[in-house]
Amino acid sequence: MNWILQLLINAAILLLASKLMTTVKIRSFGTAVLVALVIGILNATIGALLRFPLNLFTFFLLSFFVRLIVLAIVIKIADKFFSGFEVASFTTAIILACIMSVAGSLVSYFLIGNTY
Repeated sequence: MNWILQLLINAAILLLASKLMTTVKIRSFGTAVLVALVIGILNATIGALLRFPLNLFTFFLLSFFVRLIVLAIVIKIADKFFSGFEVASFTTAIILACIMSVAGSLVSYFLIGNTY
């Protein structure tokens, strides 16, 4: 049940970010839910494969930044899958990854009760 709530929260964060940022476009909340689902799946598969060698290369000292860069890459990959989701540049994807990471962590901590 927590993952459904987290998925809906991520979709809402994506939709809100698209309203605040002119370089991110999402057609509807349904598209945002599908994009959040695909980002989650890609982050769990491709993201894990990308994070390990990058963390190894940085001796695990820059783990937070590696996660942000990989999430931005995953966002750009998800951008290619949907016609109703558009991220203008990689810099925009990094900003969106920061927003999703911070907002998702705060919401998880306060609403869902997951403590990290």
